[in-house]
Amino acid sequence: MLGRAENRFASPLKRLKKVLEIGIGQSKIFREPAAGLMHALIFWGFLVLITAVTEAIIQGFYSNFSLGMFGGISKIFFISQDVFGLLVILSVIYALFRRYVLHPKRLQGDGSTNADATFILCMIMGVMLTMFGVNAVKTAIHPDYATYYSAHFISSKLSVLFKGNEITFYNIFWWAHISIVLLFMNYLPYSKHFHIVTSLPNVYLSKLGPQTLDTEEIDFEKENVFLGSGDIEQLTWKEIFDGYACTECGRCTASCPANLTGKPLSPRKIIMNIRERTSEKAPLMAANKNIPEEIEQKKLVSEYYITDDELWACTSCMACVKECPVNIEHVNPIVDMRRFLVQSESRFPDELMTVFGNMENNGAPWAYPQSDRLKWTENLDITVPVASEKNNFDVLYWVGCAGAFDARYQNVSRSVAQLLDKAKVNYAVLGKEEKCNGDSARRLGNEFLAQTLIKENVETMKKYNFKKILVSCPHCMQTIGNEYKAFGGDYEVVHHSEFISELVNEKKIEIEETKKIDTKITYHDSCYLGRYNNIYEEPRDLLKQVNNGDIIEMERSKDKGLCCGAGGGRMWMEEKIGKKINIERTEEALRTNADVISTACPFCMTMMTDGVKEKGRSEDVKVKDFAELILESSK
Repeated sequence: MLGRAENRFASPLKRLKKVLEIGIGQSKIFREPAAGLMHALIFWGFLVLITAVTEAIIQGFYSNFSLGMFGGISKIFFISQDVFGLLVILSVIYALFRRYVLHPKRLQGDGSTNADATFILCMIMGVMLTMFGVNAVKTAIHPDYATYYSAHFISSKLSVLFKGNEITFYNIFWWAHISIVLLFMNYLPYSKHFHIVTSLPNVYLSKLGPQTLDTEEIDFEKENVFLGSGDIEQLTWKEIFDGYACTECGRCTASCPANLTGKPLSPRKIIMNIRERTSEKAPLMAANKNIPEEIEQKKLVSEYYITDDELWACTSCMACVKECPVNIEHVNPIVDMRRFLVQSESRFPDELMTVFGNMENNGAPWAYPQSDRLKWTENLDITVPVASEKNNFDVLYWVGCAGAFDARYQNVSRSVAQLLDKAKVNYAVLGKEEKCNGDSARRLGNEFLAQTLIKENVETMKKYNFKKILVSCPHCMQTIGNEYKAFGGDYEVVHHSEFISELVNEKKIEIEETKKIDTKITYHDSCYLGRYNNIYEEPRDLLKQVNNGDIIEMERSKDKGLCCGAGGGRMWMEEKIGKKINIERTEEALRTNADVISTACPFCMTMMTDGVKEKGRSEDVKVKDFAELILESSK
């Protein structure tokens, strides 16, 4: 109730479907098969064994109540209790073995976290064992079970252990069972396992569709305008709720490229810190009490909770969100806190001053003037049509800053233009009217600058009629396609992997057999193309059409792919802590022994090219956009 407003209630049927798939079906849990099966069996076991717990609770008030009164249906209850009871016990044993013998890195939390997990697992084991005890001797006090008792194919076998003392053992097991259940229920709100209560609602309330930064258009002239989240009351209510849904499983941190390369960022810690700060400050705020100075001065963004280095390490790759089994959205609050650092505190890495200045003065992160936006078209043997000189066109080719100014990526822009010309696509470019899409400024926390660029671009595009926007940069795709809508720019945006794939399939671009390459290729997935927009197969399908050799996947690929290190504005910052992310990814690519590393993003191309060069392999390993490979192989 203390957080900023945010609408997370639209499309209830889609949300319920997501709860069934992710919450009840545990689909994301199975991204780690062994651990996923263990957790899913415990979860499903609890759902099934609600029958046994409910029966025990009712018997506390009405001692004659029994499930046996349901006749033949009770057989289903009894079989399921024994099957899932055994599966849960085996799963708990594996969970303890895994935590204390296998020692996965992501579960190596502090002592209190381990103690809490162990206590919960022991209580679960206690609930199961006492249930089997009750079921083994229950015919002694409830004769109406006898007819269907054989359905308890495990419990009925155990009854011989308690022969002659059934009623005594029934009382012992029943009291132990109900005591553990009630202790478990009362302990939950004070435990990390509170996610048992909050996780399904959190899945229901999570984003539908592509992950976006949904900041509405802000009037920066007004007083008390939102300038970022320095403390919990400036977060949205959903960002606060995420803290109470966290399972502390560590899957987010285990997949984080910054954390994997020695940076201080841990997505799990970020979410836990939000919860800890909320627990410290929110009760006082809700009760309208004066907040002591020692609590007030801490702040969420401070050395007490979340430091600047943690926030600036994020590449916004969305791996943490993809892996989270309860759909926590880590990137949004990180960007909100960056906004606080930039817009409220003017506290950001020195190199960003130049980048922000270039965007403000030149409409691009580089120090090139707008008048150079079309220099990439020089020396082309085709004419690239410009929107201001062409009345009607179907496709607006958004070249992007890298496509216009980066010397290496200009060749990709030329390749795309030549392919469009071959396919006789009716297209045009904005040329000198195009400005940076605002992605980097927004992810770096400079929302004022981002919104200025977005509004200027929307106004420019309003002058022209076109059906869709074609982009080569996945960051342009994400921002223009999914985030411009809040500013009146509702466009169909396609990445050139999708568009060229369609042209090839329609035979508008033909591949010449004699021009096909025959080599080993590995493809690096762009985070903004893959995890943000679910495009994985189109680039791979195109590569298969132009290559007679092998296409080799890296160890981490598709939705588990490792970030190149340039997202979230990290393209414009030096890595001063730990190993460089692009080197980690380049080494993984080189281990495939591929001759070509194919990319579909200008940032990825820069980072992988730099990585190959730094590893001394630029002579024998080439980094190419697949559009270049298609052009080389086309008629």
